[in-house]
Amino acid sequence: MPRKSNWPLVIMAVWVLILATVPTALGNYEMRIAISIAMFTALALSWNFIGGYTGYPSFSTAAFYGIGCYVGALAQRNGVPAAAAWLAAAVVVGGISWAIGSVVLRLKGHYFAIGSIALVDVSRLVVSSWGSLTGGGDGLNVPLLDGRPPEVSGLVLKVMLFIMVCAFIANVIVDRTRLGFGLRCIEQNEDAADMVGINATRYKTAAYVLSAVFPAAVGAVYASWVGYIDPTDSFAILLTIKVPVMVLLGGAGTLLGPVVGAVAFILLEEVFWANFLEWNRAIMGAIIVLLIFFLPGGLLKLDYRGIIAGVQRRLRPARAAVQPERKAG
Repeated sequence: MPRKSNWPLVIMAVWVLILATVPTALGNYEMRIAISIAMFTALALSWNFIGGYTGYPSFSTAAFYGIGCYVGALAQRNGVPAAAAWLAAAVVVGGISWAIGSVVLRLKGHYFAIGSIALVDVSRLVVSSWGSLTGGGDGLNVPLLDGRPPEVSGLVLKVMLFIMVCAFIANVIVDRTRLGFGLRCIEQNEDAADMVGINATRYKTAAYVLSAVFPAAVGAVYASWVGYIDPTDSFAILLTIKVPVMVLLGGAGTLLGPVVGAVAFILLEEVFWANFLEWNRAIMGAIIVLLIFFLPGGLLKLDYRGIIAGVQRRLRPARAAVQPERKAG
């Protein structure tokens, strides 16, 4: 296996340091943006396991995130400390994803995509119908974290950054081990991977579980932060669309692609919300279409050297035309 560059690790370490220090010196708005970036970067890195390395178009993120919200909230309402509740959410959803993955991962292509979307709807329906436990459509109040709002926001940022770093480290481990090699083989040709001795079912299940545990933890922490959850927001279909778009925007199957995509998407979304509120979703939809047609490999897979060389070639005739004019003058 070829030696991997350590530059992604250095860049990520610097980025985490910036997110951990700069927002705390600024205001509440910057803190909220930093939390959103850490949160969605963790979600994007999680999706990268199943959608990036394995090539399976999963739309289950909202299901894992929503179940994590409710598991963490119910645990806290029953006296479990917040940190233990967040960990419990990741463990429970990891077990659920392992059980579901053994069935859903038998599907391929569009059928798998449809099955993963159905999982979001089924999860929302179960939570909405189980009113005696989850509060149903009325939602559920979650015990708030102790401390003043700035202190709570600072704690949430640190926890989100911790989850993000864990998801990134898991990506590094997958990328540089036999698991990552096997997942890439499955992406290229699953039947051929089976023929050369790669247990596709086991590898896909591992990727699916990894894509579930981190969103569950993120959901549980978010529920503790906002203090209230309901089925509509917790299982929002928009969430399960935004996360794959972030990964594709940055570059699927890479270490820094999900990070770059999440940051770019969140910042663009903030600009649109601030200046084009009525057209926000239309503009984001247009970006998705442009991404599919003109940026299929993502920002990190662009041939920047080729682009620069092309620009230089176009500038040379213009410079050559200017020089004779100067000589004639």
